[in-house]
Amino acid sequence: MNASVESIAIPAGARELSTAEVSDALDALRLPGSVLGIGHVAGRARVFGPAFTVRYAPVDVAQPGTVGDYLDDTPEGSVVVLDNGGRVDCTVWGGILSQLAAHRGIAGTVIHGVCRDTAEAEQVAYPLYACGRFMRTGKDRVQVEAVGETVSLGDVRVSAGDFIVGDEDGVVVVPRARVTEVFERALALRGAEQRIVAATLAGASLTEARRQAAYHTLQRAAY
Repeated sequence: MNASVESIAIPAGARELSTAEVSDALDALRLPGSVLGIGHVAGRARVFGPAFTVRYAPVDVAQPGTVGDYLDDTPEGSVVVLDNGGRVDCTVWGGILSQLAAHRGIAGTVIHGVCRDTAEAEQVAYPLYACGRFMRTGKDRVQVEAVGETVSLGDVRVSAGDFIVGDEDGVVVVPRARVTEVFERALALRGAEQRIVAATLAGASLTEARRQAAYHTLQRAAY
């Protein structure tokens, strides 16, 4: 079942974390989650929220389905995660969806595939992340196979309610059961980095500043 943002406890300050900080925290906790090959395409370069998952499959010629009206069931604050198997020959997201999603307060969309009508996403500042952009419709080429089930963003699994963070550097996925732990580690890393910068600008050596901030310990994987 897809989760609403209200059902997940988020540590104070987590919304300002970068994908790099979250990725380092995932590494330190020996968790996957850094998505390869999907980047910011249009709209605001920031997305943050629980995943609302949709998986596509090639169209069934005997019983063709649709590209989906799942947006009617997507909670405000969620991130729509679309798994189109990485296909780049047809899109599963366009201008109507961008405008409606922005109007309904949906946090953004991440696609293992391509999108189109990016100018309309720009007009409403709706965050779009994808493998790229291509204008050809997915109608009669793909159809919704499942909503609310586990999907893939390349080699990263995404379950409904997992947390999605995106910025200019890309997208990371935080398992729902580890959200607090991951974000708290990322916040600790951010604090250490801020102390290192302050110390070095005040004249300390980088080696000493890192030692004082226990930076390598925070970054090191927990075995």
